[in-house]
Amino acid sequence: MSIVVTGATGHLGRLVVEQLLEQVPAGEITAVVRDKDRAAGFAERGVRIAVADYNAPETFDGLFAAGDKVLLISGNEVAGDRPRQHKAVIDAAAAAGVALLAYTSAPSSLKARLADDHRATERTLLDSGLPWVILGNGWYHENHTGNIPAYLEQGAILQAAGEGRISSAARADYAAAAVAVLTGEGHENKRYELGGDRAWSFAEFAAELSRRTGREIAVRSVSVEEYTRVLVATGLPEPVAAVLADADASIEKGELVVTSGDLARLIGRPATPVTEAIEAALAE
Repeated sequence: MSIVVTGATGHLGRLVVEQLLEQVPAGEITAVVRDKDRAAGFAERGVRIAVADYNAPETFDGLFAAGDKVLLISGNEVAGDRPRQHKAVIDAAAAAGVALLAYTSAPSSLKARLADDHRATERTLLDSGLPWVILGNGWYHENHTGNIPAYLEQGAILQAAGEGRISSAARADYAAAAVAVLTGEGHENKRYELGGDRAWSFAEFAAELSRRTGREIAVRSVSVEEYTRVLVATGLPEPVAAVLADADASIEKGELVVTSGDLARLIGRPATPVTEAIEAALAE
């Protein structure tokens, strides 16, 4: 039996594996990656490495074993056919008879195009007959703290979310929730709505950034169409830009406000506040 993490060298996957190593022997962890070289550090610590690709279903044949607990981290090709990619993993897990498959989805409140792939994957998972867990991950702090250099350079945060609020949390918090499910008991066939303890607005984000840097950071609200054009101008493919701009429209509607408290309960502590994430980003 093994705890299997797909996408193990991605931003979230690495954090999950690192946190698993603090709780279980390395030999009980399997990291599924596309590029074995990127997982060399895990291999040196005794983690089993398996090479497979969401776009090549045959690479998952025989990868799982009965009794495994699997974390399916959603693919990052937001303009691709993610439901088909995820189905390849679910089908292989079902054929092996794994003990549990947890999937990193989105909050049930999110109606943006970004969520369509997640809903399709959830249906596939529920139809598979596997014991399942749906981790409805909300927004990551890093989606915005990663843009702080640009915000400082431009003196403004450009967005299409108006006065909408976001219950974001740190990527490490979501990793901790996944680890709690993979190492704990009693999570079968449950859905968790995950998000930060306190929702924030872009105006609050800008005010905190201004306070910490001593520079005035404004908030500039634009239409979804204009925001899409701006993102394309930065080099993003138009389909990806459209998905991201559409997510801002969902923020304006309140679709990324999560009030369940599930994240804090799963990880056994308060979620990391966005103010701490801003402070950490500025210290890098």
